[in-house]
Amino acid sequence: MLARKGLLPDGFLLTRLAEDQNQPNRSRTKSLRARFITKTGSCNVAHKNIREQGRFLQDVFTTMVDLKWQHSFLIFTSAFLCSWMLFAMIWWLLAFAHGDLEPRDPDDDTGPVPCVTAIHSFTSAFLFSIEVQVTIGFGGRMVTEECPVAIIMLIIQNILGLIINAVMLGCVFMKTAQANRRAETLIFSRNAVIATRNGRPTFMFRVGDLRKSMIISATVQLQVIRRTVTTEGEVIPVCQLDIQVENPLRSNGIFLVSPLIISHTIERGSPLYDLSAQSLAAEDLEIIVILEGVVETTGITMQARTSYTPEEILWGRRFVSIITEEDGRYCVDYSKFGNTVPVRMSSLSAKELDQTRGVHEGTSETHLQGWGLVRAGRGGFRRGGRACDGSAPQPWYAQSEKQEKDTEQKGLKKKVQLEVIGRQVEEEGPGDLSD
Repeated sequence: MLARKGLLPDGFLLTRLAEDQNQPNRSRTKSLRARFITKTGSCNVAHKNIREQGRFLQDVFTTMVDLKWQHSFLIFTSAFLCSWMLFAMIWWLLAFAHGDLEPRDPDDDTGPVPCVTAIHSFTSAFLFSIEVQVTIGFGGRMVTEECPVAIIMLIIQNILGLIINAVMLGCVFMKTAQANRRAETLIFSRNAVIATRNGRPTFMFRVGDLRKSMIISATVQLQVIRRTVTTEGEVIPVCQLDIQVENPLRSNGIFLVSPLIISHTIERGSPLYDLSAQSLAAEDLEIIVILEGVVETTGITMQARTSYTPEEILWGRRFVSIITEEDGRYCVDYSKFGNTVPVRMSSLSAKELDQTRGVHEGTSETHLQGWGLVRAGRGGFRRGGRACDGSAPQPWYAQSEKQEKDTEQKGLKKKVQLEVIGRQVEEEGPGDLSD
């Protein structure tokens, strides 16, 4: 639909089809797993056995806005028809009580003045009711000064008609200007990825805005929904855990002027800390993404949602770059919006990687390097060459920390006067060296 409207290029849809064909076994071979948020952002929750239905009538306006369009049009039409019929009955009763329905000679002007002229049946009373409420005023029927009750009913019907118009038009406006309509032009990548970024496993997905109008104060929230068991044995079928979004500003705010890759670093304290490449497919979890902001053109707060199940999370892959600089401005190629490329990454979880790193550091041994040994104290020796690097081999993600430790060791290295120690060695004799 977006491609037919010109909002998305055809290549974007072709890329989405290619993504589905590249992974036919991951989603089709498994049984259909229930999810709380669909890919389109709607909540996949059915509410049953609600006994307090009267609470919905306490907020009639919100209930009418939440209804489907066919139900809204039915209520809209029924409200006007019922009001017209009600007041038509009242006008007919007034004419009947005043004797206006009795046959009269149209050329005889000496008869009593009717309350409403030209009302002879219920059909003419219904037409007069429509003319009063929608202010058509054909001129054939009118209220006279004969009946004060008719004047009061005319005022009541006009006021009630204005109220019905205001409520119904307000409902139609709110349904057409709902915030979820703006969310239709916010797109998320079909798959999320887990790849290495800055030496740590990172969960990432891509989000983009197809419109040129901005989303003001846009924020992104991540939540993990999974089944957990407490220490007391209580089973919590739906446990919501927040995920911290990686942002240098220490907040979840984003500037969505171009597609962005939202990331979450998997470290100690993260709900994904125990997740590995082997356990990913068997995990019963769902990562929900919520993007909130204010629409620049209307000022209405909007919210876009999506979710990722384990079948939609790719391990060891990374999103390709889609932004290029052409003719002094940045261009976005949406045909590559969901494309990923494989990267080298360990299949271990972040917890296992941290444990491996701790074992290496705990069992580190000092390896003697340099051109010789010199006396450092009574009963001991020191190297006389370059500084000793006693650190054990570090894992792939601790290169920066290894460099920092090397710098600290170089800073603490002491200078030894070899000449003085050499004289002491000669004076003490070769017997001390054997010690």
